Amino acid sequence: MTDLAVLQAIVSANRAGHRSAIPSWCTAHPDTLRAILKAHQPGHGPILLEATCNQVNQHGGYTGMTPADFRRFINDLATESAVDPRRIILGGDHLGPNPWRHLASAKAMANAKVMVKAYVQAGFTKIHLDASMACADDSNLDETQMAQRAAELCAVAEAAARAPLSYVIGTEVPIPGGETAILDTLAVTRPEATLRTCDLHRAAFHKLGLDAAFARVIAIVVQPGVDFGNSQVFAFDPAKATNLVAAIAALPNAVFEAHSTDYQTEESLTSLVAGHFAILKVGPELTFAYREAVFAMAALEDELPFPKRSEIIHVIDSVMNADDRHWRGYVARGNQQRQHKLFGLSDRVRYYWPDPNVARAVEVLHVNIDTVNLPQDLLARHVGADLNTDAGLPLSARIIDAKVGAVVRKYLAACGSTTVA
Repeated sequence: MTDLAVLQAIVSANRAGHRSAIPSWCTAHPDTLRAILKAHQPGHGPILLEATCNQVNQHGGYTGMTPADFRRFINDLATESAVDPRRIILGGDHLGPNPWRHLASAKAMANAKVMVKAYVQAGFTKIHLDASMACADDSNLDETQMAQRAAELCAVAEAAARAPLSYVIGTEVPIPGGETAILDTLAVTRPEATLRTCDLHRAAFHKLGLDAAFARVIAIVVQPGVDFGNSQVFAFDPAKATNLVAAIAALPNAVFEAHSTDYQTEESLTSLVAGHFAILKVGPELTFAYREAVFAMAALEDELPFPKRSEIIHVIDSVMNADDRHWRGYVARGNQQRQHKLFGLSDRVRYYWPDPNVARAVEVLHVNIDTVNLPQDLLARHVGADLNTDAGLPLSARIIDAKVGAVVRKYLAACGSTTVA
């Protein structure tokens, strides 16, 4: 089956009322991805991995990877993890002018078109078209313009495609990476707004002769009332989304895609799936779990007399203070600044793992943890997870698998996957 056919089958089953959905894993961290792939090893189903426009683009993004680099990176990890790369569906998230919104719209869109082409040529087949961010000269960007820009990007994708693409549209997109301020309430998307989004995109696609592409729109991004910030999580309330859920009947062959589902309970995720949110995106919770694993290992390291310590928490703190680009806008100044910077649910630490100083400290930490025989009571106190499986793996890998794997298994269970160990 093609990637499109696989996703369409999930969509059709969900619309028919079955417990059918797929998690969308949004991370580029190698150890986190290894844990995700490991959790998928027992099954044969699809694995949806997504890269965002800021993370991966033609200029390298903050990972330093182009779309083609990311594809090779994922294929290598899959092979290493004994997972058939053919199971993997690659998605491009928030593909649009967002990385260049400080520029005039013409220049930003020109960059976005190059990016979309690069994603498609690299083999990404699930394309989220997002032109909802205003550019430097957009004094009043309206939804009609957003739809027109999305259609322009779709035309580029279609021209570059070697296989049928699936598309995700929508203009009520949560802030990538979590909210930047404490919120009192969170508005659920109105059904009429969802239908208007669909109608505007249909018209914009038709104007450019893209009716066949519009027929491959598998999902619309809406706000079901879930989100998170550094210290708060908005849990899904099915009662508040009743009218939105009912609107699915008027949408052609599509489901809802839920962004920022991080930190929802399995029960909430299951309710989202029942409400036709058949694509559940998660990112920061995965790397938050990885960060928890690293900090747990740092606590273990502090308990023993190693000749050379990683000082990983101090190193990360220092690197983040020296370069605050990736956390300053997400962390309020004050007594809790360090707490939210290092431990906040938005997980701003994830941007700093590639830093050479941080990477070296992580390497020292792994060596320390993997070369001693740690007593079980010490592990239980700092890790708090069952590490009795895969005893042949280094202890550091088992700790990471335990922390990240718990998040993965929660999503797989909510989506009705038989891949749950």
